[in-house]
Amino acid sequence: MSEAAKAARMMIDGPRDGLRVPYDAAGVVVVDLQALGHNWQSLRDKVAPAECAAVVKGDCYGLGAAAGVPALCAAGAKTLFVATVQEARQVRGLAPDATIYVLDGLLPGTVEELLEVGALPVLSSLPEITEWGQAAPSRKEPRACAIHVDSGLNRLGLSAREIQELAHNMHLLDRLDVKLVMSHLACADEPDHPKNAQQLEVFHSLQPLLPSVPLSLAASDGLMLGPDYHFDLVRPGYALYGGQTHPERNCPVNPIVEVYSRVLQIRDLAPGQSVGYSATFVAERVTRLAVVAAGYADGAPRHMSAGSGERHGWVAFRGRLAPIVGRVSMDLITVDITDLEDVEINRGDWVEFVGPTISLEDAGTSAGTIGYEILTRLSPRFARVYLGGDVPANAAEG
Repeated sequence: MSEAAKAARMMIDGPRDGLRVPYDAAGVVVVDLQALGHNWQSLRDKVAPAECAAVVKGDCYGLGAAAGVPALCAAGAKTLFVATVQEARQVRGLAPDATIYVLDGLLPGTVEELLEVGALPVLSSLPEITEWGQAAPSRKEPRACAIHVDSGLNRLGLSAREIQELAHNMHLLDRLDVKLVMSHLACADEPDHPKNAQQLEVFHSLQPLLPSVPLSLAASDGLMLGPDYHFDLVRPGYALYGGQTHPERNCPVNPIVEVYSRVLQIRDLAPGQSVGYSATFVAERVTRLAVVAAGYADGAPRHMSAGSGERHGWVAFRGRLAPIVGRVSMDLITVDITDLEDVEINRGDWVEFVGPTISLEDAGTSAGTIGYEILTRLSPRFARVYLGGDVPANAAEG
């Protein structure tokens, strides 16, 4: 029997019709690669004539770079952003012709690694710029890079003083082949926040001091602020993966991810009995529980926990919501299914954490966090199943 045939025999019916998943998977993350490509193309069309890049840091926001990067490149993405040198090395193997920017910039002593990978550091300080410039053999062979300026976020980025100093140091500038000047918005998820306009004005005011190259200010939320914020290149990340951070200003993207886990046991509590660590939930009635194979080791935030009368997270059984009760532990959660008497729930059934019933934003809100965190915390312990696109053989490993 071939390896492919053996693998096919080790699959079982998944959480929705036509989906096959590994037989031993206690949890599964389903990623629609075709929808991922369509999301990038939709954003590309929205921001044209600006270029649309793709942010693939954090293993494509937790969904798997080995599958996500080829899908984005097949859709047309040519410029990719990662956070670290290690991520750049992986992405270069997946996208040999792409322009890759490293958002964390230049760690001390990593010049050779970046040159070997062929990635461009996003330089945010004069010490970084000096080290990168000194690595250039001569002014005739400047080192390609991006420069990050601070327009008001006050994280990474050259300050106004540093920009002035750099502008007067032609010896150093001559050793840099600056491909992009970028900044980052602090309040783009609040379209009416005055800081957006303030940062736009600051970014404009800094341009005369900087090399005359393509400019980039907006990421996922920023590109929705309108053409004034698009400049030459936008850098969507969360939106590519289906994220919608503002309920009244929908980005033109569709969900691409669903997350499910399995029921391990059904049990009943008598009134007065507690469940889970610290006995935070005490049943006030005869209560039916589903014990589910998911916990904070899988990415289910502990803040989804709920004691008696407290706010709680939600899961769904066949489109019906049910509350998480008791403490979320490392590997398990307990769900109150008492009110789902008309829904047949059995050992081995699939439970929805993110999907048709519960959006990323809903999942984040119910856990007291944001959809970004839900997405990026998904553990490799949940199997990845990819739909559409050409998936590399090792994409679902781990």
